[in-house]
Amino acid sequence: MKKIVLCLVGVASLLTAVPQALAQWVVFDPSNFIQNMLTELHTLTQVENQVLELQNEAQMLLNQAKNLQGLNFSALTQLQATYAATEQLLSQAQGLTFDLSVTRTQLAQLYPAAYGAAVTPAQLDAGSLSRWTGSLDALDTAIEVQAQATQNLPSDESVLAGVLTRSTSAVGSLQAIQATNQLLGLRVRQVMQSQQLAITQDRAVALEEARIVESEARARALRRQFMTSSTPYTPQPIDLSGN
Repeated sequence: MKKIVLCLVGVASLLTAVPQALAQWVVFDPSNFIQNMLTELHTLTQVENQVLELQNEAQMLLNQAKNLQGLNFSALTQLQATYAATEQLLSQAQGLTFDLSVTRTQLAQLYPAAYGAAVTPAQLDAGSLSRWTGSLDALDTAIEVQAQATQNLPSDESVLAGVLTRSTSAVGSLQAIQATNQLLGLRVRQVMQSQQLAITQDRAVALEEARIVESEARARALRRQFMTSSTPYTPQPIDLSGN
């Protein structure tokens, strides 16, 4: 721009140096000519600035479009499937139920703090077998949940790989946020699975400890029956000679 102005000033200087004789043939106003050229240059500069502004606005719109572009990837189905597989094992668990109200009733029946005097040895044996079966079922459930958690690992790895691949190539903030949400969903599902696993393990341990405590009450009942039996034990002589 400065070069153009300098050129115009030079041209105007040359024209003013033309002999006065030419003035009667051509009427030329150098100052007016320069002013007009400067006006044109100023107008051209404004146009260029407007073009740059439009280009910048267009780029901003493109960037906004990228920021609003979705990830086009969802791991929700895989996460729901792996969680449902573990949840199904819990719903199929044998023995003591996970329902709170029913559990209270079962605990009162299978693990009494004491037995009445009318309890029979057959009832004690049947209760002991039920408690042993409940402990075994609880251990089976815990082992099955552990196995299912292991089978879920390949699916978790697939989800993690898919999310990380798409997050590294995210073109906008929306895609980055959605990728982060996918990772959070995977983490939440893993935490819930860990809780399920801990519940089944703790349940098995608690039932076994309850069975041990109940065995003391059972022993007291058997001892009481032995000591207060209506048919006392009568010692009998034993012939060790075989005659």
